Parts: sequence; structure tokens; C-alpha cells
Amino acid sequence: MERPTVLVLAGPTAAGKTEAALAAAEAVGAVIVSADAMQVYRYLDVGTAKATPAERARVPHHGIDMVDPDEAFDASDFVALADAVIAGERPVIVAGGTSLYLRSLVRGLVPTPPVDPDLRARLEALEDPHAALGAVDPVLAERLHPNDRVRIVRGLEVFHALGERLSDLQARHSAQPDRVHAVGLWLDRSDLRARIGARLLQMIEAGYVEEVRGLLARGYDRSLKPMRSLGYAHLAAHLLDGLPLKEAVRRTERDTWKLARKQRNWMRLFGFERVAEDHVARAVRVARDAFGP
Repeated sequence: MERPTVLVLAGPTAAGKTEAALAAAEAVGAVIVSADAMQVYRYLDVGTAKATPAERARVPHHGIDMVDPDEAFDASDFVALADAVIAGERPVIVAGGTSLYLRSLVRGLVPTPPVDPDLRARLEALEDPHAALGAVDPVLAERLHPNDRVRIVRGLEVFHALGERLSDLQARHSAQPDRVHAVGLWLDRSDLRARIGARLLQMIEAGYVEEVRGLLARGYDRSLKPMRSLGYAHLAAHLLDGLPLKEAVRRTERDTWKLARKQRNWMRLFGFERVAEDHVARAVRVARDAFGP
């Protein structure tokens, strides 16, 4: 069966993915799927840099405003959403910086059992889960830092639930062909840090603080996953704990830059062409090559 072709515009935050995706989509009559794990949440608009209503009127968008901030949405949900869009008649452009979403769409998800809350609680209570993992899956234990408890516990869960090593499941999965034919660009900027700072100030002027205040007023606790994300956590501390706004903004810029550097490390996972300038024009050309004029 022939794999569907999708254009993937990946890259770090503030690299200009939205602008490039809009131009490319308009050039070939495509729709856009957002691969941003925070844009799926309703009411998180300013801080997640969602496409504006006017931009969404220009090109149909998917993967935005899917769930409330206290509802679950994960990579498997994203893949199901993207697959449904790809099954349609229009070309699809996937744009975003969430590596797990992009990797899951292109490579697929490793088949693992659902979480067993009782088993997880027992494993999380272990005094040294990393040592326990080393006893049953030394390959995975070697790859994971002893402090990476989330992945360590998941490795133990898989082994106890299936009697198979997660590292073996991952090795078999890596040998499988890609799920889609991804024509990809990695969008980046030499002045990325300055762009991050400038965009953050624009967000503050656009009502970022008021957005966080509104979320808290709706009853969304600061402990929720989206409320612990970039910016939202620090602005919640400003509103609830008296952290000075200037310091909240400084911490947000610092952590956003850390994320951008981490995202840059993911580039090698995909092997996409890196585009550091003329990104809009390059995205349009690649879209036309992939989908026709």
C-alpha cells in the first residue's frame, strides 16, 4: 500500500513555522495540522502562539482547541487526528515543534500495554527503580539516566505486563517502515533567541497575563499539565505568589530558550533539510514539488 505524502514543517519555537505553513498551504490548497502539544488545549491562545482566527479563516487548521485544560490528550490521540485528516482529499501540512507528535506520526507508536494504576503505584514506590530496570531490561536501563523515573517506571511496567523488554519492542519497531512519506523541512533562525524575546513581549502586550488570570478564574489548577508549561507556570506564580512580572517574564524567556536548544537537538532524529533563511519561499517550493502546482 502506498504511503501518503505529508509536508512536515518542524523546528524550534519562534522559528516562523506558522507563517511558512500558511503560505505553503495557500500555494497548494492544503490543510494544516498543528503538531504542538499545547495548542490542543482550549483557552491557551496567546501563550501557545496559536494561529489567529483570521489565519484559520485563510486555511483550515486541525489539532487546535481539541480539549479543555483538565482533559487528557496524548501522542496516540494526535496520530488518530492526523490520520483522519490525511485520509481526506486535500494535501496535508503538519507544522509544529512537539517531537513526540512528529515522530509518532512518521514512525508510529511502539505497541505497549495501557497503564495499570496499581502496578504503577507499586513500581513508583520502589527504592531504586533504575536498579530494578537494570535487572530485567539492562539495554533500556543503560540508555536512561537514573533520575528519569517516568521512563524507568514505564520500562518496568511493560516488562511486568507483557513479560517482554521495552528495549526489544523498540528495536522491532525501529525496523518497520515509516507510516507516511514525510517531506520535511527544519525551520530555524540564527537570531532565534532575539526572536523569542521579542515574541514574548508581544504576548505580554497581547494579554498573556490576563489569559492566565482567566484560566485560574475558570478553576484550572496550576498543577495541570498545560498550566505547568512554558510561561503559564511563571505567570501563575506572578498572580498567585507575588512573583514580580519582570522576573516571571525573565524566567519564561530563559526556559523558552532552553526548550529551543533542546528542540534543535531533535533535528537529527528526522534528517530534514535545515532552512535558516527564506523559509517561507522554501516551504512554498517544497510544497509545490510534493503536491504539484
